[in-house]
Amino acid sequence: MSTRIVPLILLLLLLLVLTQLLSGRGSVEHVANMRQQIAEQKDANDKARAENERLSAEVSDLKEGMDMVEEKARSELGMVKPNEIYVHVAPSRR
Repeated sequence: MSTRIVPLILLLLLLLVLTQLLSGRGSVEHVANMRQQIAEQKDANDKARAENERLSAEVSDLKEGMDMVEEKARSELGMVKPNEIYVHVAPSRR
């Protein structure tokens, strides 16, 4: 009788493993779906990263552009911020 029990237990364990492999959380289909979802999420992340870099460059350009505009307005037009005093020093004539 013991010679029949060991193969029977092994066969039951094999069926259990095959059942888990073909259906359930760790099944082949589930793993394939998860891999597809990961690939789609990576693509979405890459697109979002590129958009963030573009927006960051645009913000940087706008900040630098405003600094340049302010500098030009100060030097050429005499722009003064609130609570500042504008002093213009003229070159001496010799």
